Amino acid sequence: MAVTPRLELRQSQSLVMTPQLQQAIKLLQLSNVELVEFVEQELETNPLLERDESEEDAGAGAQAPPGETAERTSEAPAEAPAEALPDSLEHAVSETLPEQTEQPLDTDYEPGDDAGPEADWASDEPAFDTWSAARGAPPENGESLEQRLGEEVSLRQHLLRQLQMDLDDAVDRMIGVHLIDMLDEAGYILGDLAALAELLGCEPVRVEETLLRLQRFEPPGIFARSLKECLALQLADRDRLDPAMAALLDNLDLLASRDLAKLKKLCGVDDEDLSEMIAEIRALNPKPALEFDHQVAEPVVPDILMRRHPAGGWQIELNAETLPRILANGDYYARVTGQCRDKAEKEYVAERFQSANWLVKSLNQRANTILKVASEIVRRQEGFFRKGVRHLRPLTLRDVAEEIEMHESTVSRATSNKYIATPRGTYELKYFFTTSIAGTGAGDSHSAEAVRDRIKEMIDAEDAKKVLSDDSIVELLRKDGIEIARRTVAKYREAMRIPSSVQRRREKSLES
Repeated sequence: MAVTPRLELRQSQSLVMTPQLQQAIKLLQLSNVELVEFVEQELETNPLLERDESEEDAGAGAQAPPGETAERTSEAPAEAPAEALPDSLEHAVSETLPEQTEQPLDTDYEPGDDAGPEADWASDEPAFDTWSAARGAPPENGESLEQRLGEEVSLRQHLLRQLQMDLDDAVDRMIGVHLIDMLDEAGYILGDLAALAELLGCEPVRVEETLLRLQRFEPPGIFARSLKECLALQLADRDRLDPAMAALLDNLDLLASRDLAKLKKLCGVDDEDLSEMIAEIRALNPKPALEFDHQVAEPVVPDILMRRHPAGGWQIELNAETLPRILANGDYYARVTGQCRDKAEKEYVAERFQSANWLVKSLNQRANTILKVASEIVRRQEGFFRKGVRHLRPLTLRDVAEEIEMHESTVSRATSNKYIATPRGTYELKYFFTTSIAGTGAGDSHSAEAVRDRIKEMIDAEDAKKVLSDDSIVELLRKDGIEIARRTVAKYREAMRIPSSVQRRREKSLES
């Protein structure tokens, strides 16, 4: 056969990840906080994208009819003209779930480095003001004494005030400021004291002496270099650091393992004295700095709201507060297009308008996908919401993906960092995916989370004179129809930070 050049026409299919599709995938896996940040950046860079400032309520989200989970209840609205495009929130809450013909998005305690030391310690707020109310002159900042006393004081401010009152020498104060900046969040010293002495050009012994003086500051236990030293400082402050207590601090590892017989021998005390010493140790604060750092924990804002329907079943809707409300300004687009002077300007305006429209649609698609996944999870785990964790069923990403006809990766992205507020509390959607533990005989399988809860309940209810071993727990679970190995029970127990039967027996005997 002759080898000659020729032209051939072939037809093939391939999946192309367009920039719009990549953006939609990225939006799906963002948390509500990250989504707000992303939309804010888009608002800054796209002049045709604007925030909808109207206070009109967009309506309720997906609501489940009695006895069922959320389902779509309205038809898709007609396409709006350019000057009245619906915003992303209206998209999300007006048609919470797509029709069957519409496809949602689918595709294949370590210490840290502290801030650098500040040399100007005198710039911090003094311990008290010297102004007199009789003179009628308020403080320079205009705050009253009541306001000054009512404000929250940070750990650094608290220590600097003691430093100014207790240390007179300027060099010692400078060393003290650097030592304060070497504290971690729990109140322990980080770094090398010899390196600090070299940095300040002073003798290491002077740094050590200054540290000893700072260790007498409030709160007791501050500026310690180890847990043992922290507890010793607190005991010394209470005048309870006797030789027996010092021996106990030298053997904290034995206390952790509950080897009471060896501790009594090393400390030279009897059972009653050792019990009192351990009670004193437990009353101490291993992280003395935390009580001075007033950090308010931010609550989790749920993406999905779930409540009981008055007629039965569940009502599920998206949390409108977590959905950015934006729209593409069609009126502005029409005006700007008419004023474009060349082809490049028209192309730029058209690209920005297309990008704005795509973002609004992507946000709608993201909301629909999340709600559809959450609705299926609620349907599968209805026993948990009605009766508790014992009725949590085994569930995998594949189970949900097959039911709603999506890819597993889409379900994984839709449940990542997404939370649902339920009558039993707020949970991450990932919580409801649990592995399966086989039942005995032909019985149904059990959720790993439900088995863990059963193990914890059995241990909490055990008799002090008959502590359950892992083998005993295995036998009791088998009687309940749960087939589980002893090593699995041990793994679950350790994950819940429950000590072994030997350690629990020692603790219960000590408490009695």
